Amino acid sequence: MLSDVFIHGFLASLFAGLITGVGGFMIFLKKKYSQDNIDCMLNIAAGVMLAASFFSLLVPSMAEILKFDPDVHVAAFWYVAAVFTGVAFVWILNSVLPHEHSNMGRHGLGFSLKTAWLFIIAITLHKIPEGLAVGVAYSGEDFMNPDSLVLGIAFHNIPEGLTIAISLVAAKCSRLKAALAAAAIGMVQPLGAIIGLLTMGFSAKLVPLGMAMAGGTLLFVVVNEILPETYKIKKTNQAAFALFTGFIAMTYITMVLD
Repeated sequence: MLSDVFIHGFLASLFAGLITGVGGFMIFLKKKYSQDNIDCMLNIAAGVMLAASFFSLLVPSMAEILKFDPDVHVAAFWYVAAVFTGVAFVWILNSVLPHEHSNMGRHGLGFSLKTAWLFIIAITLHKIPEGLAVGVAYSGEDFMNPDSLVLGIAFHNIPEGLTIAISLVAAKCSRLKAALAAAAIGMVQPLGAIIGLLTMGFSAKLVPLGMAMAGGTLLFVVVNEILPETYKIKKTNQAAFALFTGFIAMTYITMVLD
């Protein structure tokens, strides 16, 4: 019989994944989204993800890992090693699997289907660690509230789903097929959550280590994938304002939910 933790974690990741489809269907709301529209949404999402990774994963896991050993240096080593492992995991995935970054606001221009799918692969890669983070967070719900993390990832999935749809429309796919593709790709997230929920069940000590690792994966996604896409336009003031807006809003939500 499945435990309540497993069911809740899976359903939460399913909810967050489905929101990717909501973003995909936003392709019908406007004839064309400008690069500024996409950058603003992605920067807000980046701020939300940063707050979610810190306050829902990295800070709670640090407090728990400090209980591992009376020597704070040993505990700190375990924490840093877990965060680095998470960063390295996504880094290796990015290096091994073919994908590319793309100008996401140009769906009114020519765009090859191969280029679109290479870009979509990059987004799909991120669904695995994001789902993993949700699964790990629900495994550690005894000492933290995972709801704010789920909300943060769900909000982040809206602009990601929209960029998937935009890329496919630019490659001459119909809007309906593009939106449905975004919804289907969002279903990768629950698979990551299942991995996190199953692996964290082996030992109680694995949970805070897994949370630190998941926090590292989310940090990499924000710093290496989202922000470089938006800052290449050089409108740093607007980008910074949007990022801080997302960070502050998510911080408030986290405090209220906790």
